[in-house]
Amino acid sequence: MRKMLPAAGLAAILAVPHPAGGGPLEPAAPIDATAHQLIVVRAANWSSTAGLLQRYERQSAGEWREVGSVVPVNLGRHGLAWGRGLQPSDELGPTKREGDGRSPAGAFDLGNAFGYADTLPDGAHGFPYLQSKLTTYCIEDVRSPHYNEIIDTSRVKPSAWQRWSPLRRTDGLFRWGVVVRQNSPAVVVGAGSCVFLHVWRGEHQPTAGCTAMPANAVEDILRWLDPAAEPVLVQLPEITYRSVATRWSLPDGDLAAPTTR
Repeated sequence: MRKMLPAAGLAAILAVPHPAGGGPLEPAAPIDATAHQLIVVRAANWSSTAGLLQRYERQSAGEWREVGSVVPVNLGRHGLAWGRGLQPSDELGPTKREGDGRSPAGAFDLGNAFGYADTLPDGAHGFPYLQSKLTTYCIEDVRSPHYNEIIDTSRVKPSAWQRWSPLRRTDGLFRWGVVVRQNSPAVVVGAGSCVFLHVWRGEHQPTAGCTAMPANAVEDILRWLDPAAEPVLVQLPEITYRSVATRWSLPDGDLAAPTTR
């Protein structure tokens, strides 16, 4: 799977002068031709706590084709903010911070899938998978050297960290999930951690900063994800989506009227 370009490297690329001397190049699109699977989440505005999700596959001619049905999702309790992903760092809007209760906006590679079961659901395409145990945690404490990492406490000695998210929760929210590579692998402490696609508590119940949906929708995504297709997640407010759609090579058209929550 593609690796996120470090911020310094991205800045260097964006500063390269135009070969013909006509000024800087346009910022590179965050979704390149190697990505053949796309998950799009669109919300009404930056403050929305819910949105709509649609999956797409890239056709041979380069167009995106819808896969499956539109799925309602819950977002962070304070809406969206630009995360650290594949997109340029100078887009306008709020910036994600640790503990802000916002889901990351932008374009993101996906890390491994995870869940309680021994393996992915039947019919899956071999996407990297981690079986979560009672000792599996994602570290949210900015003081920890393991900030924004998933660790096994049977192998990593605990330190002074106190904020963590157990991946073997008793409420079933992480029965199935996928890691969103927000602020990863070039981690900036305090820029947000432990962001997932996962099972929701129920309709109209926002998250701490993840994107949550019905359990069957998460399972559908896990069956569909193909590491060879280099899947990308895009999450944006509607007005921003429309403004970057052409530049980012995103699918055209409406999903439905996004919820105003």
